[in-house]
Amino acid sequence: MKVLLAEYTVTHDPALAHEGAAMLAVLRDSFERCGDEIVLPGPGDFGEEIARLAPECDMGLVIAPDHLLSKYTFLVEQATHNLGCGFMTIALCANKVQSGRVLREHGVPVPDDAGAGKRVIKPVKGCGTQEVRLSEEMPRGGEFAQQYVEGENYSVSLIPNRVIGDACAYYSGKPPVFLAVNRQEIVIGSDGAFRYLGGETPVHPAREDEIVATAKKAVEVLGCQGYCGVDVVVADKVYVVDVNPRITTSLVGIAACMQEEIAELLVAASKGDGPATVHLTGHARFDTYGKVTRT
Repeated sequence: MKVLLAEYTVTHDPALAHEGAAMLAVLRDSFERCGDEIVLPGPGDFGEEIARLAPECDMGLVIAPDHLLSKYTFLVEQATHNLGCGFMTIALCANKVQSGRVLREHGVPVPDDAGAGKRVIKPVKGCGTQEVRLSEEMPRGGEFAQQYVEGENYSVSLIPNRVIGDACAYYSGKPPVFLAVNRQEIVIGSDGAFRYLGGETPVHPAREDEIVATAKKAVEVLGCQGYCGVDVVVADKVYVVDVNPRITTSLVGIAACMQEEIAELLVAASKGDGPATVHLTGHARFDTYGKVTRT
């Protein structure tokens, strides 16, 4: 097959380019091991490159910051088989206020909205920990305040089994393909700014079953497809703090431990036929530059 891997940050966002390059390398290597031909956008206008290349490809996947992901995924969906999340669901997940409201209404624990005092200030539409801070100040335009939940930081990586058709995507009836629980290394600087440094995978915390069940419910409630990373904080409850309907940096560590090819999993799950389980051996620490240390 000919597969378009449209990664945005390497040529268009220097601040995130190191994470983008790490994720792209893992995906590219996996598809090539499976015998596929990889097509990459050139350095010009990203949307124009997708519109030019996608019709020539059998499948496509966009890797981009959350606030841009929906519009570029829409272009892929118009031209070829999308291996990622649908553009409408991406738009919902990108709005942290709206997606949090939907999750709360369906019984998924999320941090409460915050009033006065120290709280987490986030962009309504943001990517990762960019511009996320612990502060007593009022949110600025395009931001909102959320209760600060102190606990352990994890993410759950999974791929919902959804059949992607011409007009819509629907569940095949099979549960999401669970890949791993990942411990996140997040530090809060003296200025209150959050910073994500990478993590380790797979990990098996005491409340692993509850963590995984909460993440699966979150992606099912929001209607996600393709690779997803669900960020949680484990405290008195397992709180969902973010749903990323896209490839996340944790894949760098997971791929180093997983016997299966991520390329094959993405294709199979997009047809509603992902496997019941995957097989991980060993343990890996990873950073946001793609460096992996196996143990």
